[in-house]
Amino acid sequence: MKKLLVIAATLALTSQVTFAADIEAGKAKSAICAACHGADGIALIAGYPNIKGQNEAYLVSSLKAYKQKQRTGGLAAVMQAQASLLNDTDIENLAAYYASLK
Repeated sequence: MKKLLVIAATLALTSQVTFAADIEAGKAKSAICAACHGADGIALIAGYPNIKGQNEAYLVSSLKAYKQKQRTGGLAAVMQAQASLLNDTDIENLAAYYASLK
């Protein structure tokens, strides 16, 4: 019985960890974002938003909205094209990376 509890506890703990976003994977994927948003998330081009330190949930919802073509203002066509290349894991990793920058 004790072994069963240890196994159950281990599975519960490891299952929570596997769903966490991967900041390093987000950093690796961010190269394409840097063209407009800067290598450190601070845009070098006027009119492009800074995403360094932005709220993670906001970044996820924004990227998903661009991917689903729900955001249409400003430079939405550019973001829609970029977001269409990302899967949900990519989006979560990118959001975690940019949110981690302080």
